[in-house]
Amino acid sequence: MALSTELPEKREITTRPRPSDRAFRGIVTSFGFLNLLILSLIGGFLLFRGFEVLHNEGLGFLTKQKWEVGTDAYGKEGASLGLGAMLAGTILISFVALFVAVPISVLTALMLNFYAPNSIKKSLISLIDLMAAFPSVLFGIWGYFVLMPSAEYWAKLLNKYLSWIPVFQVPQPFFTRSPFVAGLVLAIMIIPIVTSVSREVFSQAPLDRIQAAYALGANKWAMIKAVVLPFGANGVVGGAMLGLGRAFGETVAVFTILNIVYRTNWHILFGAGGNVASHIVLRWGEASPYELKGLLAAGFILFLLTLIVNLFADLIVKRTVKKGR
Repeated sequence: MALSTELPEKREITTRPRPSDRAFRGIVTSFGFLNLLILSLIGGFLLFRGFEVLHNEGLGFLTKQKWEVGTDAYGKEGASLGLGAMLAGTILISFVALFVAVPISVLTALMLNFYAPNSIKKSLISLIDLMAAFPSVLFGIWGYFVLMPSAEYWAKLLNKYLSWIPVFQVPQPFFTRSPFVAGLVLAIMIIPIVTSVSREVFSQAPLDRIQAAYALGANKWAMIKAVVLPFGANGVVGGAMLGLGRAFGETVAVFTILNIVYRTNWHILFGAGGNVASHIVLRWGEASPYELKGLLAAGFILFLLTLIVNLFADLIVKRTVKKGR
């Protein structure tokens, strides 16, 4: 009797979802599409209202430093709108915040995951999460009245010993209300975000590799350096970029602290600067119709910048967490 060489047909194993499962999936999907719709409407509104300024100013809207609106002798309104100085200030302040916040956040996440006693671990996690819910105006007031006096001393010290580095130079000895102080306040605001993401990523480190490191005689710190930090590096980058997205859009705290000047300033210790969000708040109340369109165009640029950073950060974090499963 000849044996058949034909392979049996593949069978698909499927399950029929229950009505409650289908309803839940439909609700979640609907809310997801609703969020996308709202996000698209916000971006579309900003682009529609600011398109005239973007079209008239062209690339100069992103590069020019001056933001001037006036009328000539005949009463005709004229404007030269440039966002260059505010974009430079946004980048400078945000990266000062990252430089301070990321090391503190990583060390805090490692402490919570591997060193904190279980008796206080939950309380510390709740406290850090609670910091993320504080209104930004409280951080701004605290930074202005409490942090600024002591930060001015440290700014002078940095200028004294590190003035050979261009970013620590100052054209004039004016250290109050500087990007350095604003960056410190933003760092405190984004520490909970970066800490939470880093802690979640570190907790996904492969258990077999951790046990193998211990089996080879490594102590806890050696295990962290050999296993946890290399595994979670991309996740830390993603968390830092989420914090960067928060820093880009921060308004009230920066507006409270910074001395807003429409001139590009790359000296972090000098008391002059600004960011896009605080610029919009400053000019909104007295804006003419054309300037209002320019402010909405500035909002669209900030919207795009924050959206791109957050999407990229979310992608990095998801890839890192998936790698650990």
